[in-house]
Amino acid sequence: MVIFTEITYIHEFVNNKAEVVIDAFLTGVLNSICIEFHSQGDGTTGQGRYIMSFIQLQQLTKQYAKADHIAVDHIELSIEKGEILTLLGPSGCGKTTTLRMLAGFENPTSGTISIDGQEIVSNRTYVPAEKRGIGMVFQDYALFPHLTIEKNITFGLNKWSTRAKKVRVKEVLELVGLSEFAKRYPSELSGGQQQRVALARALAPKPHVVLMDEPFSNLDAGLRERMRYDVTAILRKANTTAIIVTHDQKDAFAVSDRVVVMNEGVIQQIATPRDMYRCPKNCFVAQFVGKTNLLEGTLCPDLKHVDTYIGRVTLPKQSEELMENVRVSIRPEGCQLAENGSYSGRVERVTYSGEYQEVEVLLGDNEQAQSIVVYAPIEQEIEAGQVVAFDIKTELVALVEV
Repeated sequence: MVIFTEITYIHEFVNNKAEVVIDAFLTGVLNSICIEFHSQGDGTTGQGRYIMSFIQLQQLTKQYAKADHIAVDHIELSIEKGEILTLLGPSGCGKTTTLRMLAGFENPTSGTISIDGQEIVSNRTYVPAEKRGIGMVFQDYALFPHLTIEKNITFGLNKWSTRAKKVRVKEVLELVGLSEFAKRYPSELSGGQQQRVALARALAPKPHVVLMDEPFSNLDAGLRERMRYDVTAILRKANTTAIIVTHDQKDAFAVSDRVVVMNEGVIQQIATPRDMYRCPKNCFVAQFVGKTNLLEGTLCPDLKHVDTYIGRVTLPKQSEELMENVRVSIRPEGCQLAENGSYSGRVERVTYSGEYQEVEVLLGDNEQAQSIVVYAPIEQEIEAGQVVAFDIKTELVALVEV
């Protein structure tokens, strides 16, 4: 595994594709920060026995000098061994800063980080990046252009014996499906293949955890979908704990066991992809993880229905408390066009999206009339001005915090 303390220098070197000989540099600064780590234990637990989470962030905070806001605001997060977890959020939400603090590229203002029961960051402890047992896959991969694929992977194994290096490189190349490319150079590979090399290099020293920064952002749509599957399969096969940073909801949902949505330095919700989409905690999460309709309304006394401007909407389960003014999230695919549907309105606009039609329906004729988005099958003929009726699937309705 290669941990770059001089990350800016390395990226500049790789991006400029310098052809100078850097053997002295490699054996100096970088070799001093390559590590070898062998994981211990199988992460299992007996029934009724408590074991601390594999990675723990406690009250982790980062505030940059002269900044008006806190970049990461007292977050609490536990990650299990072998879990693939994604930090998801818009630019500036604190997800990358969190990743960099875990990697050792940023010093927290306060808080603690523990890995496998060992405290690596606190007010009394600070383990440097090169000793944390962390593998990193950078957004631009940071492969050395003058080294073959085999040597790029071997680079982080400087403390291994020659025989052990050969065996391990062979193992990880087979793991990522690039055995036949060992003697090639990065420029001779596709973007997806380069990404797999970067992942192989990070996995080679058997790290505690692999961190991946926007791993799919440089790939086109078709390759992106394929690489989501490939990366997940590789991580699963290696039984590796991984933390991924992305701003793309589809990337997060496709690869993750759990997703952490962040905004303005604060964790908004932690859930499985399915639960996150179906049961968003608040309006921000509901809108960020997918298209939705947010309706204001009043919770009925039975705590099971909400009166909105489009009519009464049924919740998937009873609310735990009576609230006067509430908001309901309704996913567009949860609205199904039906000839005798319970709700009706006039079509304002139809947008063809390939897999479905996005239909904007205006409900009501007075000043309070509002629109709702409905997804319709592509084979259904729908035109602007047409009156349509639809039903709402209860399981895609959620009561959300403002």
